[in-house]
Amino acid sequence: MAEPQLSVRSARARDLAHRLARRENRSIADIVERALEVYEARETGREPAASFYRRVSRSFGEEIDLEAAIREGRKPHSGPDL
Repeated sequence: MAEPQLSVRSARARDLAHRLARRENRSIADIVERALEVYEARETGREPAASFYRRVSRSFGEEIDLEAAIREGRKPHSGPDL
């Protein structure tokens, strides 16, 4: 079965993706995926997993109860204001 394809109608985006792929010796798909992941993390405020695990291990040490750490940071939602 054929791989899914992404069509980009911007010549500038295509040229940039090709140039980065050649320079980094990666596939164009890899370049686009990595760029979109970085964009998503930046725009949604999500912390990348590697940064999260570094921060957690600095705060709690090597051996932690991850469930307890998550529970500690949770706050119940009061529900919608009606």
